[in-house]
Amino acid sequence: MDRLNYHHLRYFREVAHQGHLGQAAERLNLSQSALSIQIKQLEERLGHALFDRVGRRLQLTEAGRIALAHADRIFGAGQELLATLEQAGTARPPMRVGALSTLSRNFQLGFLQPLLAAGTYPLILKSGGNARLLQDLEEMELDVVLSTEIPPARSGTAFAAQRMAQQEVQLHGVPERMRHDSLEALLREEPLILPTESTVRAGFEELVTRLGLSPRIAADVDDMAMVRLLTREGAGVAVAPSVVLADEIASGRVATAPFELGIVEPFYAVTLPRQFPHPGLAELLNPQPGSAQGG
Repeated sequence: MDRLNYHHLRYFREVAHQGHLGQAAERLNLSQSALSIQIKQLEERLGHALFDRVGRRLQLTEAGRIALAHADRIFGAGQELLATLEQAGTARPPMRVGALSTLSRNFQLGFLQPLLAAGTYPLILKSGGNARLLQDLEEMELDVVLSTEIPPARSGTAFAAQRMAQQEVQLHGVPERMRHDSLEALLREEPLILPTESTVRAGFEELVTRLGLSPRIAADVDDMAMVRLLTREGAGVAVAPSVVLADEIASGRVATAPFELGIVEPFYAVTLPRQFPHPGLAELLNPQPGSAQGG
């Protein structure tokens, strides 16, 4: 019996995660036709079709889902081997942290403060979208992902999401934009800076629907650093947790409106169970008094 070709399995795994042959081919530096041949050969070896074509995307068959679960475990084990040996070869393995691009930089700083203060491990920080960061976590390229969402369940993947903090979402702006007697007046008259983060967005949409308002959005922003910049420059009123603008609020450059929105944004540290986790991870996942983990 022929052995399984693990190059074919690797190519299949990339296509399965991308859901698109062209994107996978680009990431693998292959032509689409060559990649298609590799997938076909794997299907012939396994005796089952692995994909159904739905429009322009490829959808896993039942056999494909089974194959992907095994492929993730196989290549995950390989990445863990490399990561473990790399750590064994250095006294100070880097802590690799991924963070959702819309996540507060102040929260990230509070979360990382124990390692920054100790100076024990160098840090590698990566920002991006949830899907990409979680894939990097699965592939052992990250040790922890900071997010505002609990990851969706995946076949063969047991993400652990630990809630590290939560913050009330409020309205913040330069003092001259805060001179309103009611929440409705502020939302009606001031331009708003709205993060694209899903929890804030969903809570805000529910609020304005309940109030029967159609507020003016000055900017939809996927980077909390830009939310800070736009707010302190007076471009509009930010819908965000106070931790995002903590420095500006403390200095008096930005004020917080005295109205409750009823929106709370949680912060999670997402990990995967590993036999050899990063030695500094447990320190980060313990409660951190005095950091950005308050309510």
